[in-house]
Amino acid sequence: MVSVIASSVRKGNVIEKDGKLYLVITAENIHPGKGTPVTHLEMRRISDGVKTVERLRTTDSIEKAFVEHEDYQYLYQDGEQYVFMQPKTFDQLHVGSDVVGDAAPYLTENMDVQLQLFEGNAISIEIPQRATFEIVDTEPVVKGQTASGSFKPAMLSNGVKTMVPTHIVTGTRVVVMTADGAYVERAKD
Repeated sequence: MVSVIASSVRKGNVIEKDGKLYLVITAENIHPGKGTPVTHLEMRRISDGVKTVERLRTTDSIEKAFVEHEDYQYLYQDGEQYVFMQPKTFDQLHVGSDVVGDAAPYLTENMDVQLQLFEGNAISIEIPQRATFEIVDTEPVVKGQTASGSFKPAMLSNGVKTMVPTHIVTGTRVVVMTADGAYVERAKD
């Protein structure tokens, strides 16, 4: 453990408080016109997933845990567990759905991800910002509609709904943002 000031804590850091480990979901430094600057931390307790919010003065001391960042490759889902492989050693790591969270629909076979490990256990996952999926259902193209500025609902092959331009048809592969499923562009492959 390393002691740091609260203003240096960032999203994804792991901190220790009252003997328990917390993963920082959001970290915001607030500097009001009058008064003391504060750091607003939204955290998830690693042991049981309980979320908590902490407000600290920016100069308060907080214990930061040492976390390893390792590259892994996603293999498959096994019930509530997701299986990842370390590409250098071929060791497999089972990660719970509580750790994978909102990233689950965007995981594709052989996707390279970065896992944060604390004492050999995965506590957080970072996936690529963009992923490519096929459109499995959308409204047909209507002649005369302008291509720019209009969007229509579509279902991706991973089960996520998104809005795509009107010229996109079923079967088209598109690139979406993994943070929110927003359409970026037509896939170039």
